[in-house]
Amino acid sequence: MAKATDRAAGDKGSNRPKLALHVPEPRYRPGDTVDFSHLGITEPGAQPRPDETAEARETYPLCDDLIRVLGDDDKAHGPWDPRLDADTLRRMLREMALVRAFDNRMYRAQRQGKTSFYMKCTGEEATSVCATHALAGDDMIFPSYRQQGCLIARGYELTEMVNQIYSNKGDKLKGRQLPIMYCSKRLSFFSISGNLATQLPQATGFAMASASKGDSRIAATWVGEGSTAEGDFHSALTFATVYNAPVIFNVINNQWAISSFSGFAGAERATFAARAIGYGMAGLRVDGNDPLAVYAAERWAADRARSNGGPTLIEHFTYRAEGHSTSDDPSQYRSAEERGEWTLGDPVMRLKDHLIALGEWSEEQQEAQDAELDDMVKAAMKEGEKNGILGHGLHHPFATMFEDVFEELPWHLEEQSEQAIREREIKFPEGLKK
Repeated sequence: MAKATDRAAGDKGSNRPKLALHVPEPRYRPGDTVDFSHLGITEPGAQPRPDETAEARETYPLCDDLIRVLGDDDKAHGPWDPRLDADTLRRMLREMALVRAFDNRMYRAQRQGKTSFYMKCTGEEATSVCATHALAGDDMIFPSYRQQGCLIARGYELTEMVNQIYSNKGDKLKGRQLPIMYCSKRLSFFSISGNLATQLPQATGFAMASASKGDSRIAATWVGEGSTAEGDFHSALTFATVYNAPVIFNVINNQWAISSFSGFAGAERATFAARAIGYGMAGLRVDGNDPLAVYAAERWAADRARSNGGPTLIEHFTYRAEGHSTSDDPSQYRSAEERGEWTLGDPVMRLKDHLIALGEWSEEQQEAQDAELDDMVKAAMKEGEKNGILGHGLHHPFATMFEDVFEELPWHLEEQSEQAIREREIKFPEGLKK
């Protein structure tokens, strides 16, 4: 004990440096001039394309690179060019534009008090629409809460989305989910969870089950870069690597996790794609605003998984052009110049310009399509509003809150159900069944 005391006393006058913590800080705050030149964006077409069956280590240089296809000349370059036909390109353009039109209308609906909450994906449309086109129609999608483009790319009805957002009597989820947390068994779109990153181990589990049954369906999951700090991320990637599960992990690095910039999730130390290296799985880092690059990377990973090559982690390097949600004001924590200065541009405009450069599209056609899509969204909204909006009382019958959880209702819930119905009959004798 005496020796320990003497040692502690002697340390007081030592030359040891004081320990200090590093707290990440974004480069730009409100009012700052923005300069993204530090990103070091690589030339389109300069990145090698390994074979889908290559060893995972052959992809590791691509974890610090950035796979790009579309150049400043609006043409496709290099080995990652997926060489899609014009009809497919036009369809992806249309669906990305539809996502944007839907977002704009539903954002306005929230501001008008028709729903409580909404989340836009402006600037990130390619990471869901184009990635979904690279998958098979029955591959299982485990989304986060900004993947409405996956549903739209699979042809989900807009009115069904509106009903869910309004939590009205037409909502197939019966008002049990927050607005924008969709689910479609028919389209292999797993229920969105508000708990961050829970979809990752679920995707790995589905992929393992599919492989153990000798099925051909793979899994693809999406997560924001901030959520890679969750423990579920580690669990999912560990199991996927150990069991060579046919799953794709799409990390959407849009630079911000609500008001916390990506440095709090580790972006200052390494790319998010580089996390694949530590697990021994294939990793790709792709320009998330380049629709052709997104499609090519997702298709590469899907082909690899389907041929038993194992899992792939893809970092989609993009930018969240607007607020995190309708509850967020990004002007409070980042420079207003960031959106306009983002060096990778806008995915909708880039695909439009590419089609024009190919002679397969025009500005006039784009303008007409935008008007058509806006009318389509307005019609879907009017149809959904017939089933009710926030506060109008048009929702599923009260008694349904006790349904769809247990095959046989436990006695205590049965008692509560009967009690609730009796009390409601007393208060609303004529309106219970409406």
